[in-house]
Amino acid sequence: MLSAFTNSLKIPELRSRIFYTLALLFIARVGAHIPLPGIDPAPLKAFFEAQTGGAGGAMASLYNMFTGGALIKGAVFALGIMPYISASIIFQLMTAVVPMLSRLQQEGDVGRQKLTQYTRYATVVICIVQGALLILALENPSRLFGASFDTNVFGSIVIAPKWSFLLTSVIFMTAGTLLLMWLGEQITQRGIGNGVSLLITVGILADIPGAASATKNLFFGPVGVAKLNLGHAVVMLLLFVAVIVFIIMIVQGQRKIPVQYAKRVVGNKVMGGQSSFLPLKINYSGVMPVIFASAILLFPQQIFSQLGAYMNWKWMMEFSSNLLRGNWVYYAGYTSLILFFSYFWVSVMFKPIQIADDLKKYGGYIPGVRPGEPTASFLDFIMTRMTLAGAIFLTIIAVLPDVLLFELNVPQRVAYFFGGTGMLITVGVILDTMRQVETFLLQRHYDGFLKKGRIRSRNPAVANAIGEAADMKTVGKLWLALGALFLTGMVAWLLK
Repeated sequence: MLSAFTNSLKIPELRSRIFYTLALLFIARVGAHIPLPGIDPAPLKAFFEAQTGGAGGAMASLYNMFTGGALIKGAVFALGIMPYISASIIFQLMTAVVPMLSRLQQEGDVGRQKLTQYTRYATVVICIVQGALLILALENPSRLFGASFDTNVFGSIVIAPKWSFLLTSVIFMTAGTLLLMWLGEQITQRGIGNGVSLLITVGILADIPGAASATKNLFFGPVGVAKLNLGHAVVMLLLFVAVIVFIIMIVQGQRKIPVQYAKRVVGNKVMGGQSSFLPLKINYSGVMPVIFASAILLFPQQIFSQLGAYMNWKWMMEFSSNLLRGNWVYYAGYTSLILFFSYFWVSVMFKPIQIADDLKKYGGYIPGVRPGEPTASFLDFIMTRMTLAGAIFLTIIAVLPDVLLFELNVPQRVAYFFGGTGMLITVGVILDTMRQVETFLLQRHYDGFLKKGRIRSRNPAVANAIGEAADMKTVGKLWLALGALFLTGMVAWLLK
């Protein structure tokens, strides 16, 4: 693997793409540290440092993670790349229900360019709305962070006149998001990896020094404070490795549906007669169900808490407190929403009828299944069962940081690296980037990152035998990862 990194710098095209990507990522990180004119980031920083893992400020903590810490610094990139992602998701879902957008998507490059243009316009609108709401919330921080933010304790965030600050800040933050959008597109076209995903990942990984400092305080904290011992350190390390292995296994896991193509005579040539497979991913929806579920659960809590406080309804305030992290009502709704959005995303994006028609069109069929509607029903049945497994996986990974946070009293910025949305995004993006780098290496006849996993035999029988053995090893590693995750969790509970 180390030789693969060395070989990456020997290929001129790949070397230029890597350095170009790093340069644009550096620009993005610089913008996350430039504060808006008229804002004092010190109260925000003091508030976040005072949040040791309570439920208050959960939405702001999640949003701050996606902006790479720009929110806590009151920077021009405080909105992050999320408005562009929201606009992209909206249009991606609308293409399945709006005929005009669906036709544009099928028109090739011209149609996709129009959809991209519409997405950019929607990004500007979302930036203006979110920017104005964010500035108004910063002027009255209790709206954003709840009653835990006391202006008399932390101080005022906005120190400029109201309307001029609102206008200039919205313009600066909108321009910052558009600059991030441009940087992401340039990385995708001229760099390596998916630009938007890399921007989010780098923002998440930017908190590693803070997490390392918080981890150090767990073992070498102030005198008189309970500290963790070497046994806890070993358990935390094993749990961290087990979580990463578990995520990789599920993200990379797929079921290969065999496909056989019939022979066709085209002129003087015989076409087809080959065997292939149709890969169906276990986690087809990715991290989107977790993001949707988190966002939807946070809005009712904010509405009920503010309405209950305004009307002085204690029962509504108690109900809103049950919707916070750490309560069983929250996790029941969280699990249900993840399950719902997992199936919703698959139903929108996975088209078994279209896949069956394409297979029939090109003379392909699944052995033992009749072409046409029976093939579509078979694929839908397989995908339904796999989606359930993927939803359970997402729920386990999403809830694990809260278990460490509330049950084992692990600091919040440390617990985020033991699962959750951030870890899912980070592992997925790193794997995708390494896959693209490996493609460049293999094209130049270099060994990639997964040298041991490739089949080098030219004998089909030997290749099939090695492939079956590799599949069995993958299944064994998956069960080993699940067992390791369970055992380390039990040991952590006993050492609490």
